[in-house]
Amino acid sequence: MNTADLGLPVDVPSTALFTDQYELTMLRAALQSGTADRRSVFEVFTRRLPEGRRYGVVAGTGRVLDAVENFRFDAGVLAFLREQQIVDEPTLQWLASYRFNGDIWGYPEGEVYFPGSPILRVEGSFAECVLLETVILSILNHDSAIAAAASRMSAAAGGRRLIEMGARRTHELAAVASSRAAYVGGFHSTSDLAAGFRYAIPTVGTSAHAFTLLHDSERDAFQAQVNSLGRGTTLLVDTYDVAEAVRTAVEITGTELGAVRIDSGDLLLVAHRVRQQLDELGAVNTKIVVTSDLDEYAIASLAAAPVDAYGVGTQLVTGSGHPTCSMVYKLVARARSTDPKAPLQPVAKKSLGAKTSVGGRKWAARRPDAYGVAEAEVIGVDTVPSGLVDQQLLVELVKGGEVVARESLDAARERHIAALAGLPMSAIQLSKGEPVIPTEYV
Repeated sequence: MNTADLGLPVDVPSTALFTDQYELTMLRAALQSGTADRRSVFEVFTRRLPEGRRYGVVAGTGRVLDAVENFRFDAGVLAFLREQQIVDEPTLQWLASYRFNGDIWGYPEGEVYFPGSPILRVEGSFAECVLLETVILSILNHDSAIAAAASRMSAAAGGRRLIEMGARRTHELAAVASSRAAYVGGFHSTSDLAAGFRYAIPTVGTSAHAFTLLHDSERDAFQAQVNSLGRGTTLLVDTYDVAEAVRTAVEITGTELGAVRIDSGDLLLVAHRVRQQLDELGAVNTKIVVTSDLDEYAIASLAAAPVDAYGVGTQLVTGSGHPTCSMVYKLVARARSTDPKAPLQPVAKKSLGAKTSVGGRKWAARRPDAYGVAEAEVIGVDTVPSGLVDQQLLVELVKGGEVVARESLDAARERHIAALAGLPMSAIQLSKGEPVIPTEYV
């Protein structure tokens, strides 16, 4: 069943208007000048990582593939463009039959990246490629920022469970995308049912303080939840007095209580006290879940605490202070004419400041040292050195307009684990620093 059939705001009939107007004005001018059909290569990259970050995480690739497939100018969209006089009639006629028929190569989802990495390469006519700029950047900038934050939190958690709980802290559509990106970055479950429905991410959820306050006593609230969900449920124990709540919870469930959740106070201190109390009451298998505006630093500070799982909301869905990756979409090569056989000519922006780019259709490889640990991100334009042929990072995603590399989220999640394992150990340090490996151009 399509999610649109249920009225959920997670599907759209067309992604064609997820764009900036200047892309259509460029198209219109290129059609008039006769350059629209020149073969072109655009690349997505970032000039720098967010301050202090050691690596980036590629996320949203699967959503990009969906967006490209759904990039269609239907009757309603064309009527809007006509009524608003955004483009002329010849351009509208061209848009009416638009289908992306080019090729897309990119870093597979879950892979890590560094400054200059050609994260995505889009090839085709100028006209068909230029229209995709905004929707591609919108997805990759958002999802990669969330995945990078999730990855850092996962590293700080040291194998403990992570629950994404940020739906109420962001736009409803961004919440679904955030859940997906967090799962790629290492989270285990989400509270967002739309994300669970659309992407098959495991969902969890029990109760809030409102449920306890609804009842005449905390005991009544706990008993009602246990009667409904069973003794393996998670009870929220910090509405009133934590010690009394834990005692009541164990009295009701015996030693079969699944978990308790702590959402306030000095989490390090309270977790130790709750663990001691649970053990003394015989509930040695009852887990402890902590929430309360956590980020990677707060999670790391709880490493010595007897915590079994973390629930993270605001800091995750806002990229833990870095809600975008500052990725750009730049033309790096174009043919000298509209002849399909015309050779590609490297092009690059040259300007004052830091907004320059490197021209040419690029390859990328990650060079390992003698121990198999990455020591450099190597980027080039011409022939790939023989020693790096097997270390290349870009894979074919779309061929002749057809998606050829759709995969499961679990595959992306496992790839991220492997990618991190191939980096120097300092990659997962939370202290600020430069990218963990340098970018080299050859």
